Amino acid sequence: MNEHDVLESLPPSATAQTVAAGQAIRPRRIASRSAILGWLLFDWACQPFFTLVTTFVFAPFFAAALAPDPVAGQSLWGYATAAAGLVLAFLSPILGSIADATGPKKPWIASCGLVLFASSFALWFAAPGESYAIPIALLGFAVGTVAVEVAAVFNNAMIPHLVPPERFGRLSGTGWAIGYMGGLVSLVIVLGFLAADAGSGKTILGLDPLFGLDPATRQGDRITGPFSALWFLIFILPLFIFTPDIARSTLSSRDAVRKGLVQVKSTIADARRHESVGRFLLANMVYQDALVALFAFGGIYGAGVFGWRATELGVFGILLTVTGTLGALIGGRLDDRFGAKPVILGAIVILALVCLGVLSLGRDHIFFTIATAPALPGDGLYGSVPEKIFLALGLVIGAVAGPLQASSRSLLARLVPAREAGRYFGLLALSGKVTSFLAPLAVATATWFFDTQAAGPAVLIAFFAVGGLLIRGVKRA
Repeated sequence: MNEHDVLESLPPSATAQTVAAGQAIRPRRIASRSAILGWLLFDWACQPFFTLVTTFVFAPFFAAALAPDPVAGQSLWGYATAAAGLVLAFLSPILGSIADATGPKKPWIASCGLVLFASSFALWFAAPGESYAIPIALLGFAVGTVAVEVAAVFNNAMIPHLVPPERFGRLSGTGWAIGYMGGLVSLVIVLGFLAADAGSGKTILGLDPLFGLDPATRQGDRITGPFSALWFLIFILPLFIFTPDIARSTLSSRDAVRKGLVQVKSTIADARRHESVGRFLLANMVYQDALVALFAFGGIYGAGVFGWRATELGVFGILLTVTGTLGALIGGRLDDRFGAKPVILGAIVILALVCLGVLSLGRDHIFFTIATAPALPGDGLYGSVPEKIFLALGLVIGAVAGPLQASSRSLLARLVPAREAGRYFGLLALSGKVTSFLAPLAVATATWFFDTQAAGPAVLIAFFAVGGLLIRGVKRA
């Protein structure tokens, strides 16, 4: 199933809304195909930043080539992730409430996009050997993370204005799937034509890198920043051209800001009174924290523990993105059929088991104690048994992460009034980010204290377990 299948299954018509006292605003009919496609392409536009910078190319490059050693690299990357999460914890609910008060979401998305563009482009200057490389890399990554996550708050708030509740799961899941496909295409382009192995000087397709990019100074890895910036600039345009925005409020800008700030407090109070919303947001706070850390350290873990280089990491990323695309599509259908809660709970259980599996692996053993033979020259990619198992576990992560994230936003869209979606999605971002510095910080601190990267998965198991216990208590959807 692809976005064309989804669009064909939805009758083309303009969004019509009904407003009744005490009732949520819900579209009776579905927005036009071009409007929905424009909204779906937001995930496609943003995904290269997550795929190329956060996970598979720039992050391992940082740990291997910029940081003093992989353990220090994992710690520093964790602290930068934690700092971004702390900023998001304060910004997301406030800006979401202000956006609800003013109405339109696109100006906010555009502003965040400009910040994302500048911070991503700056990563090009994080060259090995330069005294300023580490600060530029960490600052560009952290600021870009804040920008793209805040933009997602406003994009998510448009869901209830595009389709009725029975379509939330499919729309959200399709968005994640298209995002994964964008990540896959961008990863193939970068690793196949731009980023070369420093040893062989060739890309994973055996080609010389385009534009004369120098493997010795890791220009192919650093190009992921400008590449992600330009990709976002091009593919965000359909959202602004085809997807209708929310009507502007009659409030002045100053009054809208004041009202937005007041709404933050009232939204938190409302969520606490609404047992299902409050419990879900608390659960989301815990398991999203673990998921952020899991993706942030996946590539770094493979590079540090198994010595994976550009080829191994590239193929790993491509395969994981494929399973992520399929998982998001299937998860969206399962969400509409069985509800968001079972999808979320099942994903959490699987991710906890995956972390346990990763914890049991080492360069020369599996299942904690079973010794394995090292990979020999000529064994090809992932030559050792631990590497093969780690690869398989990574594919499972990709398959369940999309459904977990897609069902989280569809569950909230079902639980809250559409006219207040912005402030609640801001609160969703808050719940996903208010402690998002804790899991990366815990991983970074445990890695430093125990002087081993294996400390990371052990920390995340506890986070997933707590999130799973909390989500069981959600009563609806």
